[in-house]
Amino acid sequence: MRLETRAPGKINVCLFLGPTRERDGRHELVSIMQSVTLADRLRIEWAPEGEHHDVVECPGVEGPNLVATAIAAFRKATSWDGDRVKVSIDKRLPVAAGMAGGSADAAAALRLLSRVSKIDDDELLHHIAVTLGADVPAQVRPGRVLATGAGENVERIPGVARYGVLVVPHPEPLRTPDVFREADRLGLPRKAKRLAEALDAVKGGVNDLPDELCVNELEPAALSLRPELRDTLRRVRDAGADVAMVSGSGPTVLGLFHDRHAAKRARDEHFPGCKVAKPVGPHGGEVLAA
Repeated sequence: MRLETRAPGKINVCLFLGPTRERDGRHELVSIMQSVTLADRLRIEWAPEGEHHDVVECPGVEGPNLVATAIAAFRKATSWDGDRVKVSIDKRLPVAAGMAGGSADAAAALRLLSRVSKIDDDELLHHIAVTLGADVPAQVRPGRVLATGAGENVERIPGVARYGVLVVPHPEPLRTPDVFREADRLGLPRKAKRLAEALDAVKGGVNDLPDELCVNELEPAALSLRPELRDTLRRVRDAGADVAMVSGSGPTVLGLFHDRHAAKRARDEHFPGCKVAKPVGPHGGEVLAA
């Protein structure tokens, strides 16, 4: 048995930040999350004979891996006691960059495990994903979603936006908890009423969000921690982007171009070595024989 899938990164086309919830301390949010073609690759196979633990290999990335947590959570939630597996990750998404690469990998691992175990239950996979982190539920099935709550409420949006995405990484990562703490320190979160107003506005243009709603309310916190990103944002705008924004909690900067060819020109002329991606739908997470 050997299967593989892509783990598309996501961008927050908009992210409106609300208050923290009393029950778990997580921030309420309103966000349109869009999977893109820039993606990791995951392969699953049976672990070597005699191996008593599931194995996760991700060359070049040190520290705990959310995929290992996802495998353990899947086994516990489903009571699946199949043979130990080995998951190999070909890491192509930047780490700690605001594109939810770790969450994408965890979601992809759930898709692979669902196929291996023959447990095809999207509701169960969503339940497991919620326990793994705010960005995981939206990525179990790649595409375009409206995420609310703390990211666990996912409403799928049909179709795929038609823009090119210039991805400009930063060499120094940002930890998501640090950015949220800075947002709190700066007083950025909206009150519940104003978050509801943002939700109404987003729902009114959800299929083709107007540029003025492409806002990331975590961006000031990321800029406070990485002031040099202001210059990157300026350069992306000067290169012709219709929207320039920090991706999620940062520090990656995105340029959204309504003309995909313009995104490629901007990369070639101003940001050599960077990537240009495009939005991707559910087919971006298909499980295939390796």
